[in-house]
Formats: sequence, C-alpha cells, structure tokens
Amino acid sequence: MISIEAYLEKNVHLLPQNDQLRALHTIVRDRDVSREDFVFYTERINRLLVEAGLGLLPFTPHDVTTPVGATYHGLRFAEKLVGVPIIRAGESMEAGLRAVVRGARIGKILIQRDKKTKLPQLYYSNLPDDIASRHVLLLDPMLATGGTANAAIQVLLDRGVSEENIVFVTFITVPEGIEAVCSRFPRVRIVTSAIEERLDENAYMLPGIGDFGDRFFGTDK
Repeated sequence: MISIEAYLEKNVHLLPQNDQLRALHTIVRDRDVSREDFVFYTERINRLLVEAGLGLLPFTPHDVTTPVGATYHGLRFAEKLVGVPIIRAGESMEAGLRAVVRGARIGKILIQRDKKTKLPQLYYSNLPDDIASRHVLLLDPMLATGGTANAAIQVLLDRGVSEENIVFVTFITVPEGIEAVCSRFPRVRIVTSAIEERLDENAYMLPGIGDFGDRFFGTDK
C-alpha cells in the first residue's frame, strides 16, 4: 500500500472533507445521476478547486482606503496567470477558472496514450509565448496513474515554466497518482477534492466516478 502522508499539506492540498462536499460527491458519483446534474454539481466543486488553487499563488501587499477614510492593509492577487486544461476532460474545468478570473488566459495541451507502447504522447500544445514567466493552473479532473499529468508537466517545464509555479488542479485522485507526480516533481502542488482508495487491475479508481470526460460531455455509453 502506498503511503502519501509525507505529501499531504506539503504537496497535496485536499479540500475540507465536510458534509457539503460529501453531499456533492454523492450526487456526481451516482451512476444514475442525469448528465445535467453531473455537470451542474461538478462545476460547483470545480469552482472550489480553482479558488483553492488560486490561494496557493503568491500575494503582494496592497493598501486601500475604505469608504470611511481608513486604510486597509490588504493583498493583491498574483498576476500573470494562465490556465492550461489537458484536452479533453480538462476543458470541463475551464469554466470554473473563467468564473473567478476575468479574462484568464487559457493554453491547451493534448496528450494521449500510444496504443502500442502504452506511453503518453504529446499530440498538440498551444501555450502563451510568455508562459515561462507565468503561474500555471494545470487542469485535469482525474489523476490516476500519473502518466498524463507527468507528461503535461514536462511540456510546461520544457517551455521554461518553473516547477514551483505549477499548481495541478484535479477533481479526483488516488495514492498511486499522487506518488507518481510528487516523487518526480516535488515542487509541483496538487489541489483535489477527493483521494480514492486505490486503482483496480484495470487502472480504474475505487470507489471512483467513472470516465469524467465522457460523463461531463455526454459521450458515455
């Protein structure tokens, strides 16, 4: 059994496991839930995930004058942010980012597993020219074996992004995926709403949520 205790809080930031979040997960994990409800309630959780991811970025001091003429010693959000969903499932999280960051820049990465080698292959990327100077929220709802996530992170590193400037935002994960990413990229931080028990012999998460992209976009059988 894989132990992830060393990664919790340091590398992995799990949303508070309160009754509200469990109720939302209960809806979206139900195999009989309608697609409309699946989309609606996963988008609620996605917004929580994006907010948590933004909270890990650096803030700078910024004072403002209040309506009564007093000074409030506040903070300014990190600038130069870009969201990078991994096509296709990661695009389900794009609306959550746009809802809380007006005018957010969006890049794209497409990685698929080669049928012969079983290894992840980069098929497409479209990223801002200045991405090396930006903070990146890498978006993909499922972190299972970690192969796709690691390949996408390597694409960003190859473009000059600092490892510590990458926050991987994922809806659901397992210890195997956490170990795969954190052991290879120890300065990348992960934000998730659920850590599952394990992967089964077919690399499906247990208890799981099914194929997130198919359920979200309505292409499940």
